[in-house]
Amino acid sequence: MSDSSLKKDLSGVLGEILTKFEQTKLFTFSKPYIDFIGKGTMFSIVYVLMALISLIGLPVGSIIFAIQLGIFNMGAQGVIWFILTWFCVVFAGWVGFQLWWARKSQVGEVKESEFVATPIMADIFRTFGEWIGTILIIVGFGGGLFGLIVMSANGYLNAIPGGPALVLAGPIAGFFIILFFRLVAEGMKLFVSIANSCRDIAKK
Repeated sequence: MSDSSLKKDLSGVLGEILTKFEQTKLFTFSKPYIDFIGKGTMFSIVYVLMALISLIGLPVGSIIFAIQLGIFNMGAQGVIWFILTWFCVVFAGWVGFQLWWARKSQVGEVKESEFVATPIMADIFRTFGEWIGTILIIVGFGGGLFGLIVMSANGYLNAIPGGPALVLAGPIAGFFIILFFRLVAEGMKLFVSIANSCRDIAKK
């Protein structure tokens, strides 16, 4: 038998052994994880975590923050104001939960594209801005309004610079935050769109 024939036989045997080894559990046990990170499905975890933070973290965190600030030691008016504002926080957290949960379904719309991470990160960035802006709109308006009501009942309204105009500060700030984050996110998606168009032109 010639050396060339021996090499072919050896390579055939080694190839067959390697093929059988690749089919064993030892070689394929990580396939679900590889598919998970390869298809962009892992980004769904971000949406779920942020939804839970909005639903649970915001109300609990606001209570902890209030205790650290000593709001419960500021008298009945301070406690009443916080309780009313806390209900606004709970409502904002519930709206934020629905926002993140609804956006989670959009991950599947881009996972088949060649560019996966950029459009999904753009959507996460946009959703984060919408979430922060929504919290400012709801909590800023509600907390400011309840604060004015409580202070007005105690004759302190005239001592606040700007007075009722402060109620609009949160919604205005929230609106511009939403606008800014959406603008940046659209710029990121525009970059991907241009890249896809250039790729299609190059293929033609």
